[in-house]
Amino acid sequence: MSAPAISIILPAYNCSQYLAQAIDSLLAQTFADFELLIINDGSVDDTGKIILSYTDSRIQSIKNDLNKGLIYTLNRGIGLSKGKYIARMDADDVALPQRLELQKKWLDEHPDTAVVSCTIRFIDEHNNDLGFWNEDQQTTGFSSLKKLMPWQNCMAHPTVMMRKEIALRYPYRFSQLHSEDYDLWLRMLADGLIIEKIPQELLLYRTHPTSITGSILRKSNPFFKQYHCKKRFLFSRMQQGRWGAFESRVLAATVYDGAMGIGKQIKTSFKH
Repeated sequence: MSAPAISIILPAYNCSQYLAQAIDSLLAQTFADFELLIINDGSVDDTGKIILSYTDSRIQSIKNDLNKGLIYTLNRGIGLSKGKYIARMDADDVALPQRLELQKKWLDEHPDTAVVSCTIRFIDEHNNDLGFWNEDQQTTGFSSLKKLMPWQNCMAHPTVMMRKEIALRYPYRFSQLHSEDYDLWLRMLADGLIIEKIPQELLLYRTHPTSITGSILRKSNPFFKQYHCKKRFLFSRMQQGRWGAFESRVLAATVYDGAMGIGKQIKTSFKH
């Protein structure tokens, strides 16, 4: 049996409310030569039952003995994958029908591209349209991505498809919890890799009270979150003796984030 063209890595943790819709959206893709690795990360709800209810031969059900978290689960999925390309997907999002087809076509036709993403539409827990993300829509070419990325993450993690050899060279780092994707883009861009974005909405990105986007990250100081991510990235580059113009731009943005984070903290303290 030949290897599939695409391996989809789908971590699943206590996501029974949305998981079936996510899986169905992938099984309905216009491009069908893929394997779907659904990794149950120690769920205690009906996530496991939903996964096992599917009989499509492209689905592989994988289970972590305990809840190991997103970073461990993603790295495990990449290590088990057989496809030429790795596609990300979250268990509460919805892939539009042409997502895999168009992203694979891009990577086939642009061998210098390491990672390709797409733009998104936000939806809520009831599938209501919540609009788009300005920075996502405005940064769709490599040059604009590389220009803005030192200042802020402008790419939705579940939208990406990357070459497997790149994914193996750049594992997610445990030190960058909740910023693992931003750290990955910074490392790739610093090393001269090309990241592109198809200017087309191919994924519905769900925000809801129990999602990371809807809970943990919104409650934190976003400037401090970025500051700490970039600080860890820069420290790693210094340790490796690798510093160039891109790192200098990240450093300038890190100083800005630190100052803005302090300002936001002071303003919040006065409100209380």
